[in-house]
Amino acid sequence: MSASCCNQPVDTHRGNEGYRRVLWTVLIINAAMFAIEVAAGMAAGSASLQADALDFLGDAGNYAISLFVVGMALQYRAMAALLKGATMGVFGVWVIGVTVWHAWHGTLPEAFVMGAVGTAALLANAVSFALLWAFRGGDSNMRSAWICTRNDVLGNFAVLLAALGVFGTGTGWPDVAVAAVMAALALQGAFVVINQSWSELRASTSLQAAK
Repeated sequence: MSASCCNQPVDTHRGNEGYRRVLWTVLIINAAMFAIEVAAGMAAGSASLQADALDFLGDAGNYAISLFVVGMALQYRAMAALLKGATMGVFGVWVIGVTVWHAWHGTLPEAFVMGAVGTAALLANAVSFALLWAFRGGDSNMRSAWICTRNDVLGNFAVLLAALGVFGTGTGWPDVAVAAVMAALALQGAFVVINQSWSELRASTSLQAAK
Protein backbone atom coordinates (compact mmCIF):
# COMPACT_ATOMS: atom_id res chain seq x y z
CA MET A 1 0.00 0.00 0.00
CA SER A 2 1.58 3.30 -1.08
CA ALA A 3 1.76 6.34 1.14
CA SER A 4 -0.60 8.23 -1.17
CA CYS A 5 -3.26 5.58 -0.64
CA CYS A 6 -2.97 6.05 3.10
CA ASN A 7 -3.07 9.84 3.14
CA GLN A 8 -5.48 10.85 0.39
CA PRO A 9 -9.19 10.14 -0.05
CA VAL A 10 -9.87 7.39 -2.56
CA ASP A 11 -13.45 7.42 -3.77
CA THR A 12 -13.46 4.05 -5.57
CA HIS A 13 -16.01 1.23 -5.78
CA ARG A 14 -18.76 3.52 -4.52
CA GLY A 15 -22.03 1.61 -4.66
CA ASN A 16 -20.26 -1.40 -6.17
CA GLU A 17 -22.75 -4.30 -6.15
CA GLY A 18 -19.96 -6.86 -6.24
CA TYR A 19 -18.52 -5.33 -3.08
CA ARG A 20 -21.95 -5.49 -1.43
CA ARG A 21 -22.26 -9.20 -2.22
CA VAL A 22 -18.78 -9.86 -0.83
CA LEU A 23 -19.64 -7.99 2.37
CA TRP A 24 -22.83 -10.01 2.85
CA THR A 25 -20.87 -13.23 2.40
CA VAL A 26 -18.12 -12.37 4.87
CA LEU A 27 -20.70 -11.00 7.32
CA ILE A 28 -22.47 -14.37 7.42
CA ILE A 29 -19.16 -16.25 7.72
CA ASN A 30 -17.99 -14.12 10.64
CA ALA A 31 -21.31 -14.26 12.51
CA ALA A 32 -21.37 -18.05 12.23
CA MET A 33 -17.76 -18.42 13.36
CA PHE A 34 -18.35 -16.14 16.34
CA ALA A 35 -21.10 -18.45 17.61
CA ILE A 36 -18.89 -21.51 17.15
CA GLU A 37 -15.70 -20.07 18.54
CA VAL A 38 -17.09 -18.30 21.59
CA ALA A 39 -18.61 -21.57 22.81
CA ALA A 40 -15.43 -23.52 22.06
CA GLY A 41 -13.20 -20.88 23.65
CA MET A 42 -15.14 -20.91 26.91
CA ALA A 43 -15.31 -24.71 26.97
CA ALA A 44 -11.58 -25.06 26.28
CA GLY A 45 -10.52 -22.26 28.63
CA SER A 46 -8.48 -20.64 25.86
CA ALA A 47 -7.71 -16.90 25.94
CA SER A 48 -6.68 -16.87 22.28
CA LEU A 49 -9.89 -18.59 21.14
CA GLN A 50 -12.02 -16.21 23.19
CA ALA A 51 -10.11 -13.28 21.73
CA ASP A 52 -10.59 -14.63 18.23
CA ALA A 53 -14.31 -15.16 18.87
CA LEU A 54 -14.78 -11.55 19.92
CA ASP A 55 -12.82 -10.52 16.84
CA PHE A 56 -15.28 -12.44 14.66
CA LEU A 57 -18.14 -10.59 16.34
CA GLY A 58 -16.44 -7.24 15.86
CA ASP A 59 -15.76 -8.02 12.21
CA ALA A 60 -19.39 -9.01 11.61
CA GLY A 61 -20.45 -5.65 13.03
CA ASN A 62 -17.85 -3.85 10.92
CA TYR A 63 -19.04 -5.52 7.74
CA ALA A 64 -22.62 -4.58 8.60
CA ILE A 65 -21.53 -0.94 8.97
CA SER A 66 -19.68 -1.15 5.65
CA LEU A 67 -22.84 -2.43 3.96
CA PHE A 68 -24.83 0.47 5.38
CA VAL A 69 -22.47 3.21 4.16
CA VAL A 70 -20.98 1.71 0.99
CA GLY A 71 -23.14 3.85 -1.32
CA MET A 72 -22.85 7.04 0.71
CA ALA A 73 -20.55 10.02 0.28
CA LEU A 74 -16.89 9.73 1.27
CA GLN A 75 -17.45 11.78 4.43
CA TYR A 76 -19.92 9.25 5.86
CA ARG A 77 -17.82 6.27 4.85
CA ALA A 78 -14.81 7.84 6.54
CA MET A 79 -16.88 8.41 9.70
CA ALA A 80 -17.89 4.74 9.65
CA ALA A 81 -14.26 3.72 9.25
CA LEU A 82 -13.36 5.92 12.21
CA LEU A 83 -15.95 4.08 14.31
CA LYS A 84 -14.58 0.73 13.17
CA GLY A 85 -11.04 1.78 13.98
CA ALA A 86 -12.17 2.70 17.47
CA THR A 87 -13.84 -0.70 17.95
CA MET A 88 -10.65 -2.43 16.80
CA GLY A 89 -8.78 -0.49 19.48
CA VAL A 90 -11.33 -1.45 22.14
CA PHE A 91 -10.95 -5.08 21.08
CA GLY A 92 -7.20 -4.85 21.56
CA VAL A 93 -7.59 -3.44 25.06
CA TRP A 94 -10.17 -6.12 25.96
CA VAL A 95 -7.85 -8.90 24.79
CA ILE A 96 -5.06 -7.49 26.96
CA GLY A 97 -7.40 -7.76 29.96
CA VAL A 98 -8.37 -11.37 29.15
CA THR A 99 -4.72 -12.27 28.64
CA VAL A 100 -3.71 -10.86 32.02
CA TRP A 101 -6.57 -12.73 33.72
CA HIS A 102 -5.58 -16.12 32.22
CA ALA A 103 -1.89 -15.50 32.97
CA TRP A 104 -2.69 -14.65 36.60
CA HIS A 105 -4.85 -17.76 37.08
CA GLY A 106 -2.51 -20.09 35.17
CA THR A 107 -5.30 -21.46 32.97
CA LEU A 108 -4.42 -24.62 31.00
CA PRO A 109 -6.53 -24.69 27.80
CA GLU A 110 -7.43 -27.83 25.83
CA ALA A 111 -4.96 -28.02 22.96
CA PHE A 112 -7.08 -30.36 20.80
CA VAL A 113 -10.11 -28.04 20.86
CA MET A 114 -7.87 -25.06 20.15
CA GLY A 115 -6.36 -26.79 17.14
CA ALA A 116 -9.66 -28.01 15.68
CA VAL A 117 -11.53 -24.73 16.08
CA GLY A 118 -8.47 -22.71 15.06
CA THR A 119 -8.28 -24.66 11.80
CA ALA A 120 -11.96 -24.02 11.05
CA ALA A 121 -11.49 -20.32 11.83
CA LEU A 122 -8.45 -20.14 9.56
CA LEU A 123 -10.38 -21.63 6.65
CA ALA A 124 -13.28 -19.23 7.21
CA ASN A 125 -10.98 -16.21 7.30
CA ALA A 126 -8.96 -17.41 4.31
CA VAL A 127 -12.17 -17.40 2.26
CA SER A 128 -13.06 -13.92 3.53
CA PHE A 129 -9.53 -12.68 2.81
CA ALA A 130 -9.67 -13.97 -0.76
CA LEU A 131 -13.08 -12.36 -1.36
CA LEU A 132 -11.96 -8.96 -0.02
CA TRP A 133 -8.55 -8.94 -1.75
CA ALA A 134 -9.81 -7.08 -4.81
CA PHE A 135 -11.12 -4.23 -2.63
CA ARG A 136 -8.08 -3.74 -0.39
CA GLY A 137 -6.99 -0.50 -2.08
CA GLY A 138 -10.15 1.59 -1.72
CA ASP A 139 -11.11 4.22 0.83
CA SER A 140 -10.60 3.83 4.58
CA ASN A 141 -13.93 2.06 4.98
CA MET A 142 -13.00 -0.61 2.44
CA ARG A 143 -9.43 -0.82 3.66
CA SER A 144 -10.58 -1.33 7.24
CA ALA A 145 -12.63 -4.37 6.19
CA TRP A 146 -9.58 -5.89 4.51
CA ILE A 147 -7.26 -5.09 7.42
CA CYS A 148 -9.67 -6.78 9.85
CA THR A 149 -9.63 -9.96 7.77
CA ARG A 150 -5.86 -9.84 7.28
CA ASN A 151 -5.38 -9.63 11.04
CA ASP A 152 -7.78 -12.54 11.50
CA VAL A 153 -5.77 -14.81 9.18
CA LEU A 154 -2.55 -13.97 11.04
CA GLY A 155 -4.34 -14.50 14.35
CA ASN A 156 -5.63 -17.91 13.28
CA PHE A 157 -2.12 -19.08 12.40
CA ALA A 158 -1.02 -17.87 15.81
CA VAL A 159 -3.84 -19.80 17.54
CA LEU A 160 -2.70 -23.01 15.83
CA LEU A 161 0.86 -22.37 16.99
CA ALA A 162 -0.48 -21.76 20.49
CA ALA A 163 -2.31 -25.09 20.40
CA LEU A 164 0.93 -26.84 19.47
CA GLY A 165 2.74 -24.97 22.21
CA VAL A 166 0.16 -25.87 24.85
CA PHE A 167 0.27 -29.51 23.77
CA GLY A 168 4.06 -29.62 23.78
CA THR A 169 4.72 -27.74 27.02
CA GLY A 170 1.68 -28.66 29.08
CA THR A 171 1.31 -25.01 30.12
CA GLY A 172 -1.00 -22.17 29.14
CA TRP A 173 1.75 -19.66 28.36
CA PRO A 174 1.72 -20.20 24.56
CA ASP A 175 -2.02 -19.40 24.60
CA VAL A 176 -1.38 -16.25 26.64
CA ALA A 177 1.43 -15.16 24.32
CA VAL A 178 -0.75 -15.55 21.22
CA ALA A 179 -3.58 -13.59 22.81
CA ALA A 180 -1.08 -10.78 23.47
CA VAL A 181 0.01 -10.82 19.81
CA MET A 182 -3.63 -10.62 18.70
CA ALA A 183 -4.12 -7.59 20.93
CA ALA A 184 -1.11 -5.92 19.30
CA LEU A 185 -2.49 -6.66 15.82
CA ALA A 186 -5.83 -5.12 16.75
CA LEU A 187 -4.19 -1.97 18.11
CA GLN A 188 -1.94 -1.63 15.06
CA GLY A 189 -4.88 -2.06 12.69
CA ALA A 190 -6.90 0.49 14.67
CA PHE A 191 -4.09 3.04 14.31
CA VAL A 192 -3.89 2.57 10.51
CA VAL A 193 -7.66 2.82 9.97
CA ILE A 194 -8.16 5.81 12.28
CA ASN A 195 -5.23 7.65 10.68
CA GLN A 196 -6.60 7.23 7.15
CA SER A 197 -10.20 8.00 8.10
CA TRP A 198 -9.12 11.25 9.81
CA SER A 199 -7.28 12.25 6.63
CA GLU A 200 -10.37 11.55 4.52
CA LEU A 201 -12.63 13.46 6.90
CA ARG A 202 -10.34 16.51 6.77
CA ALA A 203 -10.17 16.34 2.99
CA SER A 204 -13.94 15.99 2.69
CA THR A 205 -14.50 18.95 5.02
CA SER A 206 -12.05 21.06 2.99
CA LEU A 207 -13.83 20.21 -0.26
CA GLN A 208 -17.22 21.14 1.20
CA ALA A 209 -15.86 24.45 2.51
CA ALA A 210 -14.41 25.27 -0.91
CA LYS A 211 -17.77 24.84 -2.65
